[in-house]
Amino acid sequence: MALSNYERMMEMAKDTFANRIDDSQLSIDEKVLERLHQLHPATVSEYDDGNGPAVWILLIPTTLELMHQFLKNKISEKELYELTPLNIKYEAIYLCSAIVLPEHRGKGIAKQLSLAAIESMRKGHPIKALFVWAFSKQGEGLAQKVSNSSGLPLYKR
Repeated sequence: MALSNYERMMEMAKDTFANRIDDSQLSIDEKVLERLHQLHPATVSEYDDGNGPAVWILLIPTTLELMHQFLKNKISEKELYELTPLNIKYEAIYLCSAIVLPEHRGKGIAKQLSLAAIESMRKGHPIKALFVWAFSKQGEGLAQKVSNSSGLPLYKR
């Protein structure tokens, strides 16, 4: 029996991040998703191709101060999430992750979802920068395309 889109997405996430999983990385569960939604409703985006999720995007709005601490390895990804306060004006967006099923790669879906989420965040926040900790060349390429299209500078860890 073929795996569902959801099962395939979970396998890809596990394969992509498995060798880097440690206590300092953000582990996504219902409680984390709830808090992400409190940070901003556009933190998590999904494209459903009619058979379930085919693209997942996770962006975390935060402060420039926390961005710089993260980029300098002074705080972990998990600490970035935990230290980001609720109900403030965010100035930076962490391009946390993008998972795309192989048959949907190269179509610009992840870029479109990311740009829509960034635009939504920009409506109520003075966003000045994007930052990324890329796990793949594709992730780094996506981050650069999103930066170019949004007109926001990109900083890399």
